[in-house]
Amino acid sequence: MKLKTLFSVSTVPLTFALLSFNAAAVSPPHPTGLDAPMISIQRFDPKDYSAQEATKMFPAPAAGMVQHILSLPKLENEDDYMIEIQIGQTQMVDCNKHGLNGELKELTVQGWGYNYYQVDEIAEGPSTMMACFELAKKEAFVRIPGELKMRYDSRLPKVFYLPEGAELRFRTWKVDSTYQYSK
Repeated sequence: MKLKTLFSVSTVPLTFALLSFNAAAVSPPHPTGLDAPMISIQRFDPKDYSAQEATKMFPAPAAGMVQHILSLPKLENEDDYMIEIQIGQTQMVDCNKHGLNGELKELTVQGWGYNYYQVDEIAEGPSTMMACFELAKKEAFVRIPGELKMRYDSRLPKVFYLPEGAELRFRTWKVDSTYQYSK
């Protein structure tokens, strides 16, 4: 009798756990196919810099800096999209949460009014101090505080100046819901 009761009590949570896992494991990709490869990326350091037609008004990268140019393809309804930018480095880290110090500044091209973004310096930042008990280190993206979310606008490339060794990662967001109203 006890075995039968134990079996019936444990089947509901077990069934729920299996169904929940399967739902998460088989989530389909986004139907629009939006992913990072659709955005073209160019990188120039002072040695290999060549002015491009679409970005010739932006300054050339200074010594020790790399210019990153994101060119966004035209979309049908760009108001439904956003770009999220994070800046950091890929590092070997332990079980602690790690961060970097750096400040993302928004600057303007004089005479043109176009904005670009710059991080002058990236340094080691705060970290939690948990004991990791010799757990293996793993490779992870460690970023400076905050991220930049901007409207999707394919008319002008997004230009960033970062120190050598810094990485820029980005993703595209799309609105999937309609407006709700409160009256």
